[in-house]
Amino acid sequence: MAGFLVLLYGLDLLVTHGNIPRGVSVAGVDVGGMSHAKAEDLLREEIEPRLDQPVAYVAGEVSGEFNPKQAGLALDWDATLEQAGDQPLNPFTRIASFFTTTELGVVTTPEENQFANAMKALRKEINQDPVEGDVVFEGAQPKAVEPKQGQELKEDQAREVILAHWVSGEQLELPVDSTPVTVSMEEVQKALKQVAEPAMSGPVVIRGEGADGVLEPEEIAAGLSFEAKDGSLVPKIDQKKIIAGVKEELASTEKEGKDATIVFKDGKPTVEPSEDGVKIQWDETLKPLLDVLKKTEGRELQASYKEEPAELTTEEAEGLGIKEVIGEFTTGGFAPDSGVNIRVVAEKVNGAIVKPGETFSLNEFTGPRTKAQGYVEAGIIENGAPGKAVGGGISQFATTLYNAYYFAGLKDAGHKEHSYYISRYPKGREATVFQNPDGSSVIDLKFTNDSPHGVAIQTIWTPSDITVRLWGTKRYEVKSETGPETDKVPPPEKEGPAENCQPSPGAPGFTVTDTRIITDIETGQEVRREERTVKYNPQPKIVCKDKRDD
Repeated sequence: MAGFLVLLYGLDLLVTHGNIPRGVSVAGVDVGGMSHAKAEDLLREEIEPRLDQPVAYVAGEVSGEFNPKQAGLALDWDATLEQAGDQPLNPFTRIASFFTTTELGVVTTPEENQFANAMKALRKEINQDPVEGDVVFEGAQPKAVEPKQGQELKEDQAREVILAHWVSGEQLELPVDSTPVTVSMEEVQKALKQVAEPAMSGPVVIRGEGADGVLEPEEIAAGLSFEAKDGSLVPKIDQKKIIAGVKEELASTEKEGKDATIVFKDGKPTVEPSEDGVKIQWDETLKPLLDVLKKTEGRELQASYKEEPAELTTEEAEGLGIKEVIGEFTTGGFAPDSGVNIRVVAEKVNGAIVKPGETFSLNEFTGPRTKAQGYVEAGIIENGAPGKAVGGGISQFATTLYNAYYFAGLKDAGHKEHSYYISRYPKGREATVFQNPDGSSVIDLKFTNDSPHGVAIQTIWTPSDITVRLWGTKRYEVKSETGPETDKVPPPEKEGPAENCQPSPGAPGFTVTDTRIITDIETGQEVRREERTVKYNPQPKIVCKDKRDD
């Protein structure tokens, strides 16, 4: 008997030598016991039609399909068959192969860039953020949001499944991890019943001093939300939205504060008194709101008020020592369009107070100088050449203000002269300013009040001139000494435009030094001398070509 079995084993070994082991199936195709050549033919016959067909998949709660060609998938026939191996020599394994099945996938050689893009697209389709349980409002109607777990593709495992089984013809199961939520539906219902629904049961009245504000349910809903925290839904109040619902109704119960100001009556500075403001203290007023929203009756709040003192009180303004002229200057000769802009800026600056230690910035104080603020197009010098822009001519006001604080003995905190000398201004003692269209500063004029007293700016405009007068407590006598013009540069010659050419003789460039001499008015002693050297560019001589020369 034993000899017979040995004979059968040898015969089977001889007959199946080189064949694929029994019970082997590749991508659902039974190739067990076949020669490699026959198995390849059968696999090609069965599988090749599937190579161009969409591959269906399911991943958690998401199902879909992808194009294998677009994913860069290509089947390696030789490697697929090689993994099946040859008939085993072990007799027990050979006997077991008659009764068992071994399912093998295919061997795939993907184009890595395409496959990476395909995996990225799958992630986008399959990955889902968790939806926390929540309560939201549609108008004044609260709605429960059911919590829902999220999911995330297990990329490494999914890659293996796809590469091995994409030609199986069956739907692939791609593995995912669940992303849990923290708020249960029970907690959602609790927030809905205990907070959201009572909150929408009616209006909330805020009792003010002399008027009331009413928060309608829709306005409450706009300012009420819930936040997931430690497994519960915590109600939150958006104070800005709640305030917006009643601000207009309660506006009459508040009072705007007013700083003390300096006005000029009969040519002298007078303090116009300050007024303290009264404002609703919203933090205090809305502190009980959440408790009130949980009730269906007695839905009222009492507005809490606080005084807002003026930043500059009457007493402070009167104590600044603004009593006499400390510096003054006048310029004229401007064009009508420039005059419009000078008037607008003068009206803005008139009455400005600069406290001890403060720095006044002309660009910062006026803000943007555009048509919206009343400015018009007028002459400017840009990049060394004459032109036009909205707000042009303000440099004349800057020059006048500069000279006023120059003769007041105040500290210059930054200015820049024109690139060309303009004859209506003092040599070496003038300034220009410039802004970008958005109002941001490019060239500014600044001075610091380095005195122990306040400084008030008075402006006096007429159609022919502008005067800036600074008031405070006089400390100094100031004298200006202007040196001779040196390093003169003749004007270059430049051909004017073909149309509307206007010849100009130009002007030479030169360098000049101005010296500010500051003397103490009480002692008569010189305090300091400040020199500033300015270099002016030559103004080109404009030559107009005679058309008869053509």
